[in-house]
Amino acid sequence: MKLYHIPASCSLGTHIVLKELGLDATLVKVDYKRHVTEHGASFYDVNAHGYVPALELDDGCMLREGPAIMQYLADLRPEARLAPPNGSFERYRLQEWLNFLSTEVHKGFIPLLYAAQAGNYVEMARPKLEQRYAWIDQQLAGQPYLMGEHFSVADAYLFALTGWGQAPWLTSYYKADIHFDQLDHLRDWYQRMQARPAVRQALREEGLI
Repeated sequence: MKLYHIPASCSLGTHIVLKELGLDATLVKVDYKRHVTEHGASFYDVNAHGYVPALELDDGCMLREGPAIMQYLADLRPEARLAPPNGSFERYRLQEWLNFLSTEVHKGFIPLLYAAQAGNYVEMARPKLEQRYAWIDQQLAGQPYLMGEHFSVADAYLFALTGWGQAPWLTSYYKADIHFDQLDHLRDWYQRMQARPAVRQALREEGLI
């Protein structure tokens, strides 16, 4: 398999899942400004939308959306329990989390990441994203991971996104103007995530630590 990625972007979540599952994949770095791979090929030939992650399978098939990719990978090694079984209520709960993270958190960051272009809209977008993170913080009260006792692909996705904001207890890679300083449950979860060997390995491979 090949994982097309940009360091510290949302593709970090997929990279973490690969490491958690012990699956082999070649990393192909993408230049997000020029939309070319590290080998000089047009990334638009891989994904017409121009964004990561993209996962090329051994048979040449391509998956291009992070939540779908992570669930696909989790189902390759169901014994690892990174995703509940298909058809179970807990699987729908996981999909609820992935949809929330994709539409409410991931997309919520976009105006903050492109503040110059977004202009005054940033002042409307930031409070909404702060509310979403406050709610996540509440969900993490009394449980180690988003789905409860077990790490899931949703945690990998949230970890990648949270590294775009700022707090004394995290290394901010994109320095979006949102601060998580008072979110104690999120802080504990983030530090728990940082301690996972697969997370550290993915961060090292992307040159982030």
